[in-house]
Formats: sequence, structure tokens, C-alpha cells
Amino acid sequence: STILAVTRSNAVHSLLYLIVSFLASAVVFFVLGAHFVAALEVIVYLGAIMVLFVFVIMMLNVGSETENMQNRWLSIKTWSGPAILALVLFIELAYVILTKESIPGSENIVAPKAVGISLFTQYLLGIEIAAVMLMSGIIGAYHLAQIKKKSKHRFLGGEE
Repeated sequence: STILAVTRSNAVHSLLYLIVSFLASAVVFFVLGAHFVAALEVIVYLGAIMVLFVFVIMMLNVGSETENMQNRWLSIKTWSGPAILALVLFIELAYVILTKESIPGSENIVAPKAVGISLFTQYLLGIEIAAVMLMSGIIGAYHLAQIKKKSKHRFLGGEE
């Protein structure tokens, strides 16, 4: 699904494949014993960020000129490096799952309540800065995507 997410020219279809990819990574976290991280993956990425992406894609209203540009990016030399990296990461993940050795540093397991308390007390400023950066990125993408279109209506000349 990750390969389909980056190779589809339709942004909404690509987003649906990305949702499946995030869900698969949540399953991997669950299998590795990180149940809290798997739940966060589903809640944060699938619940919040993907809905935000859907709204941004619908708001930007990308057209055929964007699809033509994306089709040029699909050459083999563009994707050979990331494909090799993905293969190496897949082999490493398979090794970790099949050997079932103890993960280094897993002795210090932190409770989910402690993570939540530290996020909203000690790291609150960082969370707010990340939220402002995400919002400014959305606003910037909206302004960059504004294209003045000429009206083809014979009575409404000029720009819309």
C-alpha cells in the first residue's frame, strides 16, 4: 500500500493507500508489543492527520496539471533509491520479528498515563509549537495553491 500511495496520480486514492499503510505499521507495533504506540498510531495518524490531509486535498482542488507533473516523477531513477532503502528496512524488520530477541532498552517501560502527563505539562510548549507549525503549513499550502483563473463567461469578463 505504501508503494501505491506514492505512485498514484489521484491524491485521494493515494491518501487512502497511505491510510492502509499507517494501519499496517500500527499492526507491526502491536505485534512487537508496543500496544500504546500502536494505539497512538491509529488515533493520531489515522484519526487526526489523515482527516486533515483529506480537508487540505479537497480545499486545494488539484487539477490535471498536477497529475501531469506527478507522472513525470514516476521514473525508475527517481524511485530506485527509496526502493532499496525500503527493502533494507523490510529485511531488518523481518529479522527483528523472526529472532524475537529482547529489544534493547525495553526494560524501562513507561506507562501511557506518564507519557500523557509529561506531554501536557513538561512538553506543552513543544506540542503547541508543533501545532502552530502544522497550521502555518496548511495556510501556506492554501495560499500557494491559489491560482487566478480567467472567466470564460461572456458576461463576466476578467477574473473570478
